[in-house]
Amino acid sequence: MKATQQLKEEHEGVLLMLRILAEVSRQLAATGTIVKEHFEGILEFLKVFVDKCHHGKEEELLFPALVKVGIPHDGPIAVMLFEHEMGRKYIRVMTDAFERYKLKDASAASAIVQNAQAYIELLTEHIDILFSLSICSLSILIKKIIFFLPWLTTGCQEKLKRLFMTALKRLKS
Repeated sequence: MKATQQLKEEHEGVLLMLRILAEVSRQLAATGTIVKEHFEGILEFLKVFVDKCHHGKEEELLFPALVKVGIPHDGPIAVMLFEHEMGRKYIRVMTDAFERYKLKDASAASAIVQNAQAYIELLTEHIDILFSLSICSLSILIKKIIFFLPWLTTGCQEKLKRLFMTALKRLKS
């Protein structure tokens, strides 16, 4: 599999989870209730796969490679790093709000919905615009080196598949 195809598949997985998050947050806004197990699975996916695996790969390997091929660190890379930090903030706030929600805090649902919507918008734009621009700058050789390191691809793909299957089974029921 080409490195760009692997990245595209990861992005498709992230976008699917963002659609699920949008639906769950829409239901929360409309009814004031959420299936706790579903939301726990969503948060786990966002923390483990999106942040640790996918964004970790970008930060540790992709962004340094982009700098080596001439993309300035203070341009698109700085923007993407800022977006990663913003995404982490939204996840922290959703996690904290979810803990409050479980304790019947009346303000928690709106905090979850607001931060979920902001996170969805942020990551959708991140995937659609900035990352697409930067990946085009890499040579085929650098792409293969970055994305075919076994310790990254194997662990993240297995976690992605396990988290997806678990979350999708719960959400279908």
